Amino acid sequence: MSSVCDNIKNLRKTIESINKNAKLMAVSKTFGYDKVKEAYSCGQRLFGENRVQEAIEKIELSKKDKLDIEWHLIGHLQKNKSKKAVFYFDCIESVDSLELAERIDTYSKEYNKMMDVMLEVNIAKEEQKYGFLEEKLMDSIKNILELENINVVGLMSVAPISENPEDIRWVFKRLHELALYINKSYNANIKELSMGMSADYKAALQEGSTIVRIGRGIFGERDYS
Repeated sequence: MSSVCDNIKNLRKTIESINKNAKLMAVSKTFGYDKVKEAYSCGQRLFGENRVQEAIEKIELSKKDKLDIEWHLIGHLQKNKSKKAVFYFDCIESVDSLELAERIDTYSKEYNKMMDVMLEVNIAKEEQKYGFLEEKLMDSIKNILELENINVVGLMSVAPISENPEDIRWVFKRLHELALYINKSYNANIKELSMGMSADYKAALQEGSTIVRIGRGIFGERDYS
């Protein structure tokens, strides 16, 4: 059995012990299609990619091989790539502005597609990160929820890097509170909380994460060369 399979098995066991309804996403950015296939052969079906162009190659190969993969875009989406993203992905997790949401809605209409999206929230207000600031999200949420070809299924967040997950637990807690508030105030149906990565996913699960995004913990260290 490959180490990829072992990693997936061990992660699933840990995830189930904290929240049996949460899902494991394999983040395959920078890894080749061979790694996607390896993870698939171990029963992995949910994959996350950061870059549209890199993902398209893998998505097309997976279609050719008739693999029933659910592909999520988790990286920042440039507006000029949004049409391709709508065409290729099953869910766009990184919607970070009303303008981008409107653009996705327009292309979804063109493709006669109901597009699942998540709204990315920059809870910790980190300058170098994308995502709605909470106030901005509250200004935009009503308009986004009214878009006809967008289905807001969740919220997504990337917590600050920290050696101690306890220091960033509040980020996960706050995202969960935000989802509950939006559902109650706007009669929304936000079910997914995509939060937690290789270093902090346990704390995220304890605070209500339904999707943990793991790359390194499945495939090993990335080679960015």
